[in-house]
Amino acid sequence: MRLALHEWGSRGEPRVVCLHGVRNHGRHFARLAERLTGYHVLAPDLIGHGSSPWEPPWDIGSHCDAILETVGHGKASLVGHSFGGRLAFELAARAPELVPKLVLLDPAILLPPHVALAAAENARQEKTYVSFDELIDRRYDESQLHSTERDLLVEDLAPHVEVGDDGLYRYRYSLAAVTAAYGEMASQPPPFEEVRVPTLLVLGERSYLPYDHLLDAHRGALGGLLEVVVVPGGHSVLWDAPAETGAAIARFLSQPS
Repeated sequence: MRLALHEWGSRGEPRVVCLHGVRNHGRHFARLAERLTGYHVLAPDLIGHGSSPWEPPWDIGSHCDAILETVGHGKASLVGHSFGGRLAFELAARAPELVPKLVLLDPAILLPPHVALAAAENARQEKTYVSFDELIDRRYDESQLHSTERDLLVEDLAPHVEVGDDGLYRYRYSLAAVTAAYGEMASQPPPFEEVRVPTLLVLGERSYLPYDHLLDAHRGALGGLLEVVVVPGGHSVLWDAPAETGAAIARFLSQPS
């Protein structure tokens, strides 16, 4: 399965593959890509999202296979947010020698079952809006955004919305694919010991996504290979703290391995 792909920078430069979370799309990384000069940045729309195919299967293995089919099997640093963080972690576990750097943005490596259930029940309910302005207004509550600039949200979401025959506005993603993804996030990931690559973990200071239950094990497995940065705001770190998150990623990627 080939995915829709967004690209920035020149081919031949070091590659950075960016993976978005559920309900989002590859252009979520547009401003970050503009900051990462000297890199070839690739960001696919995941299965069931944006302009990529929506048909199942939607399991983690199928997502990873589709990503590799789209971006190729060569060396690349990986950046993943939320569910995209879990996928980046899985890809790094498959071939750690091909991942010079791993960046996990408030990642959903392993959700507690009750958290995944609540998120899946919410995700399977269709969300419609009478206008694009209403969609933007409600996204602040839906994603528990704290300090996101409205212009950034409008720029990011405008290509990810369509108007139906009923005149209502909807996001361009499959409800079924998103619901299935939350079940995958509650499945057991590879051990941290299998992903011993230089890793930047960026956590939102006020995120609703738990990571405390994993942090000690992650630190114990990676030691000095793991760097943890806490940025202001919540789970959507590229919206709530774009400057702080972008600076941390650019600095980390530029460091010698």
